[in-house]
Amino acid sequence: MDNGKIVSLQLCVGHREPMDFKNQVIALTGTGLQGDRHAAPDNARQILLMDKEILDDFDLKPGMVRENVTVSGLSIHKLSQGQRLKLGADVVLEITGHCEPCARMDEIRSGLRESLDMQRGMLTRVLEGGTITLGDQVRIESVSSGE
Repeated sequence: MDNGKIVSLQLCVGHREPMDFKNQVIALTGTGLQGDRHAAPDNARQILLMDKEILDDFDLKPGMVRENVTVSGLSIHKLSQGQRLKLGADVVLEITGHCEPCARMDEIRSGLRESLDMQRGMLTRVLEGGTITLGDQVRIESVSSGE
C-alpha cells in the first residue's frame, strides 16, 4: 500500500515519562516534533513511526512502544532508508532506518523485544516541517534510487 492514515500522535516528554497523546503536533524542519525529547538536529530518531496493524498483532495500544506517529494502512516497517513520506499537507519525513527494540519492550511483556525485531517502527528525520493532525493522510512521496 502507498497510503495510510495517522491514527495516533504522541510526544515523548521525558525519559520514562508517560507518552503525551495529542490531536495535533508541530514538526520542526531538521529537528523533530516540538516538545518531544528526541527533537535534535543530529538525531536519526527525530520522529518514530509505527504500524497500527503490527501493534494489533502484538495486542499493543498506540504509544506503548514509544512511537510518535501511529499509522494505519501503510506497512511502515517495509520502507527503506532514504524513502520519503508526506504527512498531511506539508510535512516530509525521510526514513533513516529501523528502530531496534530496546530492553524497555520486555518491560511491556517478556519476550517482546525479540518478537519486535525489525518491526518496532521506522526512524525518520524531518525534511519539511509543518502541522501534523490526527487523521492526516500519509503517503510515500519518493523512493531513493540508491537503495
